Amino acid sequence: MDEPTDKPHPDHESLLRRAFEVARRSRSRGDHPFGALLAGPDGVVLMEQCNGFTAEGHDMTAHAERLLATRASRAYGAAYLTNCTIYSSAEPCAMCAGAIYWAGIGRVVYGQTEKDLKALTGAHAENPTLDLPCRTVFAAGQRHVEVIGPLLENEAAALQADFWKEQAEPFEPAKS
Repeated sequence: MDEPTDKPHPDHESLLRRAFEVARRSRSRGDHPFGALLAGPDGVVLMEQCNGFTAEGHDMTAHAERLLATRASRAYGAAYLTNCTIYSSAEPCAMCAGAIYWAGIGRVVYGQTEKDLKALTGAHAENPTLDLPCRTVFAAGQRHVEVIGPLLENEAAALQADFWKEQAEPFEPAKS
């Protein structure tokens, strides 16, 4: 028989929708519409992060999840972060998944898949999407990172609606 527990279970959909609000805030500030938040083991939000491409001087690595993983790594130890969850409006790319792994964050919950994001953005210069599932990145590691997603896919995709069409000229891949 299972022991009763007093540990609260996070409401993944509510916390993910809060990450969507962070993404909307990012877009309203003129940045890419991505957002992430870190929740502690009890589901309490510890920090939020908008995308930082524009805010960080057009830094192509200033994805919300990577910036959040860096901040979390500085603020909390890996032993604590292993029991924390990052909620992201879109599936963490390979770079962000690596940052999440190295920070020691134990769970990822995301909305839109990289594959779906790539279909929306195309080969855009500001978002040449890496269609590599975060599960694949985490599976190559030596410790387990739980992945839940995609969740609320239509709501997540709506965050990107028309954004990439409004941006500068699309990326032209180099010809060989």
